[in-house]
This record gives sequence, C-alpha cells and structure tokens, in this order.
Amino acid sequence: MKLTSNSLVLLAAASALPLAVSATSVGSGPDKDGKYWIRAKGIEASFIPYGASISNLFINDRYGIQRDIVGGFDNASYYSIDKQHPHFGGVPGRYANRIKNSTFTIDGTTYHTLPNENPTKAEPNGTDTLHGGPDGWDWRNFTVSAHTPTSITFSIVDPDGKEGFPGEVVSYITYTVQEMQWDMKMVALATTKKTPIMLSSHTYWNLDGFANNETQTVLNHTLHLPYSGQRVGVDGFLIPTGEILANTKDTANDFWSRPKQFVEGFQQSGIQNNCGNNCPGYDNCYLVNRDALQSFDWRTEGPIARLSSAWSGIHLDIYSDQAAFQVYSCNGQNGSVALKKTQGLHNNKQFPRTIPVYGCVALEVEDWIDGINNPEWGRKQIFGPGDAPYVLQASHRFRIDEK
Repeated sequence: MKLTSNSLVLLAAASALPLAVSATSVGSGPDKDGKYWIRAKGIEASFIPYGASISNLFINDRYGIQRDIVGGFDNASYYSIDKQHPHFGGVPGRYANRIKNSTFTIDGTTYHTLPNENPTKAEPNGTDTLHGGPDGWDWRNFTVSAHTPTSITFSIVDPDGKEGFPGEVVSYITYTVQEMQWDMKMVALATTKKTPIMLSSHTYWNLDGFANNETQTVLNHTLHLPYSGQRVGVDGFLIPTGEILANTKDTANDFWSRPKQFVEGFQQSGIQNNCGNNCPGYDNCYLVNRDALQSFDWRTEGPIARLSSAWSGIHLDIYSDQAAFQVYSCNGQNGSVALKKTQGLHNNKQFPRTIPVYGCVALEVEDWIDGINNPEWGRKQIFGPGDAPYVLQASHRFRIDEK
C-alpha cells in the first residue's frame, strides 16, 4: 500500500524518536527459511515480516546447551498457511486483546469492528473482536524498513476502514538485541481520523525450549508480578466487566506477594473458570500499579514480571512502560501444533513433538484491555491527527541461574 504524503511526514517524525540503534544500515536479508536474524553476545533471534513476529530466540541454558525458547514455525511461509494461527510471536493490532460487542464510540459516533471470537447461532462470526479482527496486524505482512546485525525495523500502513476501524494508522516496530537482552519499541500514528490504538507483543515462552525431560508444560515455571495486586475483572467470555479486582493473597491470581510456580496456582482457589467458562488456567490482564513511585524510569524501575525455570536455569526479567500485563497459559493448545526442529526432544515417544495444553505461556505487555469501552478508567487509547504518537517500549533481560 502506498503511503500518503501526510503519512510519510508523520512516519519520518516517528522515526526521529530515540531508538537503541540507528536504523539506517541494511542487514544481509532473510535466510533460506525467510527469517531475518539479529545477534549479540549470548543471544540470537530471528524475525519475519508476517505479523512483525519473533520466530526464534536462542539462549544457552545453565549447561551451555542452546535453547530456542519461543513458539513459532520453521519456515516463514507457513505462518500465513496455518489455519490455527495461535498468534505466534506477532504484534496484534491495531487494537490488542478484546473489544466488547465489537463496538466503540468516538465523539458520539459508534463504530463496528469485525468480530472473530465467541460465535453464536445468531452471530456466527463472533460476538467480540480479538486482536484487531479476523485480518488483524499479526495476520498481515509488514515491510522490512531497516535491518542491521543487531536491529530490525518493520513498518505497516493500516488503511481507513480496515476491520471497521476509522482512519489510517502508520506504525513501525523495532527490535534490538544487546548482550543477553531483547528490546522492542512500537510507535503508531493516526494520520487522518481519531481511532483506537493499543499494541502488544504476543510471544509464547517456554524457557526449557520444550525439551524438559520431566514435563512438557510450563507449570514448572515460576512467575512473579511484584506490581500486580489487581486485575481487570472479566465475564465468562473474557470481556471486561468494568470491575477492578483484588488478587487476594494465596489465591490463584496472587503472583505479587511472592514468586510462585504455575503448578501451585493450579492448586489454589479461583483457578476454575479463571480463563473463561469451564477453563482452569490463566488468560488475565494484571494491572501494573506503579503510581506510588510517582516519577520513575521504566528501564530501571522493575522488573514488572519475572519468569524462570529451575530446570534450564533460564531467568527472564521484563521491563516495560505499559500499565498492564496479560498472562495466557496456552489453554487453547491441544497437541496439534508442531514444535520447530530446534525445539523439544527427538525420538522420545513419551514426549510428542507438539505443544500440549499449558505447554507455553504468553506474556503480553499492554495497556488496560478494552479501555475504549471503559472511559471511567481514564486510559489514553484514542489517538488522532496531531496527537503525540502511541508508543510501547519493553525490555526482555536474561540471566542464567546456576544450581
């Protein structure tokens, strides 16, 4: 799609915002599988234009064995073919998570987005919009705007009316690596009309590289959310009700009072229906409450989340400038999605080379979900021409816990 002159001016202005590296050099291009690689000491990662997705992320575990710790497919071409599409590693947009009744109102005008979740007989296409609709950003190919040995930038132009959203949006996504660290910056600009914008990163993690010979799940992983004593209340279809709920100590949603293995959470009160009707697990938006800190630098204040595996010794700290954090325990996986050749155990009948239920966890930095339909929350999620751009920043920092 062609950029309008207005879009070009605004994209240039967005590109002037500070990045970890200058995005002017051109890297070596994609490999035979259509993947673009960036590398730094102790870390290497591949990305693809489809959804601006991360496809591989390699870290050496405590034994020096290289582990590919994110979900994905072996070849970039398969992402657009797969009918299950578990949003592997992509950028959901232009509005991440769910929109109640697939509607929102701006300045008295009600807009209807395309539904794609929770179908009924009366509404066979669905009753709400998830991750931007049936052709959201992580179903589309971005443009590779820049590629250096340590950084890659993708861009997309989302036209007026696409999936029912008003106005054109221009966005770029920059991923950068440095020693044992993966950083991201997402910038989006509304060029013609007021419109909702909320992005995220939908990366699926398994810090054992799916190769744990004791369990195929991530229930052995430990999670700590030190700022998340509250969560967004949702109904049985995971649509926000407008309530903000306390994560009571020593219940399933308490990851703030102390680090806790997921398996312990599955044994605590509140786990049944926690991820929707008849769903034991996690698909919850935890608030990141840092108001008491007043002025703070998100790069040093935190982390907002810590994930670790005692089996591999890989420890992940996530820093972010966002005010919420979605945790999804891969409740929808059922063993039908194959692992990459870089993952899992080979020639072991006890451990099929597929992703089982609870075989991964998505950790999504974002804002309060469906804030556009809950204006009382006071979240800035509507952007128009002349507004400061939408910006999301996050840093994933790794270390190895020795035995």
